[in-house]
Amino acid sequence: MEKLRLVIADDDALIRDGLKRILNFEPEHNIDIVGEASNGEEVVGLAREMQPDIILMDINMPVLNGIEATKQIKESNPEINVIALTIHEDKEYLSELMDYGVSGYILKDTSAKELLDVIHKVAAGEYVIDSRMTGKLVGEWRRRTEVQSSKEKLTERELEILAEIARGENNRTIAEKLFLSEKTVKNHISSILRKIEASDRTQAAIYAIKHNLVDS
Repeated sequence: MEKLRLVIADDDALIRDGLKRILNFEPEHNIDIVGEASNGEEVVGLAREMQPDIILMDINMPVLNGIEATKQIKESNPEINVIALTIHEDKEYLSELMDYGVSGYILKDTSAKELLDVIHKVAAGEYVIDSRMTGKLVGEWRRRTEVQSSKEKLTERELEILAEIARGENNRTIAEKLFLSEKTVKNHISSILRKIEASDRTQAAIYAIKHNLVDS
């Protein structure tokens, strides 16, 4: 059986040494550690040079963090599987890494057996998320669904006016640009504020920008 080629990326030498001991302890797991890196720039170079099957990637590293390193690695070689191994139970990190094509997200206090299982599952094409992150991921999915629902409640005209509000335009300018009366614009704004549960134009503008309802 061909060995899995693996790179360890972590700025803590003690953690790298601990991971090497875990991965080398049982040779039947057929894992060959072909390199280690102490920062994101180093691991990007190792990925290019060694073409590993899997990278264990810390998030907080100097020079280049693990998220940006993952992005660069997956852009240049999408066949390399990246497993984020981190202390962070943060849905934002997870969401961003998912966008960049990470294959796994596990926490550093996972057991040696669980870590080895995750490595082999990822090598077999599975996607693995630490069970403690699952609830956070579901919460993020619900939040995105709610945002989409809010967007769907707004009519096309309301979306146009909300975009103009986010650009800082006043009612008169909006009316002129959209060929409406100021009274009609005011009525639409009242409807927008009610639907998105905003108390004023400033909150409406922040909502529009935060949820990408306005083009830059």
